[in-house]
Amino acid sequence: MKVFVTGGTGLLGNTILRQLAADGHESVALLRNGKDTQPFCELQPEFVVGDLSDTQLIDDAIGRCDAVIHSAALIHLGWKKRDESMRVNRDGTKAIVDACLKHDRKLVAVGTVNTLAVGSREAIADEETSLDHAGGQVPCSYIVSKRAGVAEVLKGVSQGLRASIVHPGFMLGPWDWKPSSGRMILELARNWTPIAPSGGCSVCDSRDVAAGVISAIEKGRDDGRQYILAGHNWMYRKLWDEMSERIGTQKSFMRAGPLQRLIGAVAGDCWSKLTGHEVDMNSANVKISSQYHWYDSSRAIHELGYQIRPADESLDASVEWIKSMHL
Repeated sequence: MKVFVTGGTGLLGNTILRQLAADGHESVALLRNGKDTQPFCELQPEFVVGDLSDTQLIDDAIGRCDAVIHSAALIHLGWKKRDESMRVNRDGTKAIVDACLKHDRKLVAVGTVNTLAVGSREAIADEETSLDHAGGQVPCSYIVSKRAGVAEVLKGVSQGLRASIVHPGFMLGPWDWKPSSGRMILELARNWTPIAPSGGCSVCDSRDVAAGVISAIEKGRDDGRQYILAGHNWMYRKLWDEMSERIGTQKSFMRAGPLQRLIGAVAGDCWSKLTGHEVDMNSANVKISSQYHWYDSSRAIHELGYQIRPADESLDASVEWIKSMHL
């Protein structure tokens, strides 16, 4: 099987390419920058150089493949970059959908649990939980644009597209080249942060998610069926403490309370206005990190054979990678 993969320099996309190679499949990787080949060391995918706005290139590449995995995305947890996020996450997805429709190729679109309902300490969320549960998601640029991308896939399904949609949780693992989730480890290694976010996330391994994504090509339903690929539902403070222990830094001593969250949100937004650059500490991100992004992956476990390894394995691999490549 030959698979067209977008987002190959990202944590998940790169892991998908490695898993495809290990399984004996061929791959064609979309590469925005022809010089950015370091993430593909030990891999030999066919490259097409361009971006999601090059519809002819996308069409030609998909026409030569048997299936498509679309994992490319712009991730900005803030209020700015709305137009740019829409161009990548909505319009780029539409280009993929159109080409898959034209050539009748199965699409596995990678969403995010942030497009689904929010969980709570009392009730974790699944694919059927009402979107207004626990106050709903924060309508920042990333979440709004990723939901728009999912809508493009579902629109394509109504026109005959064969597609499954997968939604990863908070991924950790090796081959985090940029890094993405590994930025949290980097920040904890470089700056002691005594106050941890008050919410929680669903910690999963990028290798398990990659296997689930590939499985969705053959096992996932073709009618736009959505699958959560999450894992261990942890408080952020527990996650930070586990990371701190592995990198040898002091642990946090409290979760952020209402006052700390207010100060962080206001200070971050003011700084963003003064500098014209929206920093990670902004009101959208503060709100997101105070929510419980806790999820149930039962559907993917039963229908895709998705597996969730012990969190210690994921943490060990992720911290080792960050230490060796970025510290």
